[in-house]
Amino acid sequence: MTLHAGIVGLPNVGKSTLFNAITQAGAEAANYPFCTIDPNIGMVEVPDSRLQKLADMVHPKKIVPATVEFVDIAGLVKGASKGEGLGNKFLSHIREVDAIVHVVRCFEDENVVHVEGNVNPKRDIETIDLELVLADMESIEKRSDRTSKLLKTGDKKAQGEAALLERLKEVLNQGKGARSLTFTDEERDILKGFSLLTLKPVLYVANVSESGLATAADNPFVQQVKEIAAEEGAEVVVVCAQIEAEIAELDSDEKDAFLEDLGLEESGLDRLIRVAFHLLGLMTFFTAGPIEVKAWTIYQGTKAPKAAGVIHTDFEHGFIRAEVVSYKDFVEHNGLNGARDKGLVRLEGKEYIMNDGDIVHFRFNV
Repeated sequence: MTLHAGIVGLPNVGKSTLFNAITQAGAEAANYPFCTIDPNIGMVEVPDSRLQKLADMVHPKKIVPATVEFVDIAGLVKGASKGEGLGNKFLSHIREVDAIVHVVRCFEDENVVHVEGNVNPKRDIETIDLELVLADMESIEKRSDRTSKLLKTGDKKAQGEAALLERLKEVLNQGKGARSLTFTDEERDILKGFSLLTLKPVLYVANVSESGLATAADNPFVQQVKEIAAEEGAEVVVVCAQIEAEIAELDSDEKDAFLEDLGLEESGLDRLIRVAFHLLGLMTFFTAGPIEVKAWTIYQGTKAPKAAGVIHTDFEHGFIRAEVVSYKDFVEHNGLNGARDKGLVRLEGKEYIMNDGDIVHFRFNV
């Protein structure tokens, strides 16, 4: 399972520069609107120090980390929901991602053109949010027409869908996104067929200047972003995309020295990647052996058979038991045998709910 995160924002806010830093994929970045037309896609590893620790103990032939797929989507402008600029492409591309990474410009620079003429994070966020709301309103109207016809036939499922559509219309008409609502499990099942843009979780990235990292706490633009995020229950990561692009070109030792000079324990990108990974309630379990140490991605609350199916569908279908030890116990007792000697290796059945950091060997038959 790989999280697909779409990097969005107005033109010239630093999306492609940030994307280059994340993936080192060489996506074009230029100082004019619509530089990015077709989305650039890159995979990046999720930072996790536990992998190397396990590898140091197990000595595998290879290490396989969890990954996040970042998609650099074209800049959005007013009227996108009506096809302005590259609106139609933007909206179609964003429908395909799991989460939205919204880059917001939080620095002044007369040499970098702002599509609206000046920097105003609140206005910029509202511009994109409004276009997503308008696009969802159009989708809901079309769905309502279909549901109305089903209601006339006495379809019972259509009654529940009609009630949900009315709730969505009400909140969208207020200019709010669908994620501001709470839903029952039954409603969530219905929502899966709607492909709503405003239902996707959002992570805000406040892009500051090279000199702005040290003063980010006092940056009024950053504060605007944080206030909006707080209202939505969203998270904010402050980065300087330009500095992150420079860090991405350094080797490990140079990177550590550079971060130390900046007074940082980790790069903004490492924080961004990790927060994006957890944005959808994802977590990691491990398999560890002489062939490989590998991180596997699952949703929080996943039961053992479903986790086994992430490795191979045969593992889920033929699931018998899961041999489980926590990462902490595995490390403290020098591996599987040491943990087993202490009685810390458990045999779990079909109802076992996986924990982050579980090291697992699945027993199954075909």
